[in-house]
Amino acid sequence: MKSRRILYISQEIFPYLPESDIATTARQLPQGIQELGNDIRIFMPRFGVINERRNQLHEVIRLSGINMIINNNDHPLIIKVASLPTARLQVYFIDNDDFFKRKTVFDVDPKVGNDNDERSIFFVRGALEAIKKLRWIPDIIHCHGTFTALGMLYLKKYYHDDPCLKKAKIIYSLYDEPAPVEIPDTLFECLKFDKIKPAALSVLDGKTDYEALNRLAIHYANGVVQGSAEISPSLKQYIDESGVNFLPYTPVEGCAEVYNEFYKKILP
Repeated sequence: MKSRRILYISQEIFPYLPESDIATTARQLPQGIQELGNDIRIFMPRFGVINERRNQLHEVIRLSGINMIINNNDHPLIIKVASLPTARLQVYFIDNDDFFKRKTVFDVDPKVGNDNDERSIFFVRGALEAIKKLRWIPDIIHCHGTFTALGMLYLKKYYHDDPCLKKAKIIYSLYDEPAPVEIPDTLFECLKFDKIKPAALSVLDGKTDYEALNRLAIHYANGVVQGSAEISPSLKQYIDESGVNFLPYTPVEGCAEVYNEFYKKILP
């Protein structure tokens, strides 16, 4: 297989956030895939609990400076970068004071209210806008975790004609998340502002919970990966009924070869 460009978008990565199924996979998998000869880019949110000095984050001036309008409000996009310890890999961080300065990850700030819908949209769109500015055209975009679930929707309905993104195959890793992000139903107004039609959201069935958002991601993905040893039976049934390309659970140790074969299957 020739060298492919693979973009990883993850809600969490170790060691910047504690170890979990998502954080560990999003740390180990890109390194393994890169060692097989592929070109890799990795994005995650710059949550306020991440210590910038300790992790040696610094701003990438040439990528920052974009302003994104989320639900009719203007938010500057800041891109930061850090090198992963013991690996020849960099992680790009999506940052913005309105969404990520607070010292939490997904917890709702009583002073702000639940704005995880806008935060999620800003994150996935920010990663895609940064890739466009890099002029780096991915062959595969692999998203990890419910906070990235809207990425599949935006790639299919918002960026579907973008010359940098339209040919990419989309893969979604589904995990058993003990405390999944709570997305409020104001999400529908945000999506309406981005001219995403109600018909495109029918799979949500008017809901924004963990099950609904993961159904949405599965619906628009070209491939789905079981990222945890156990996942929701109803979501597994939905995957089976959808007929989407599916990779069953593979332990993260030595998983790169298995994932690489799955990527080959998805790519034309």
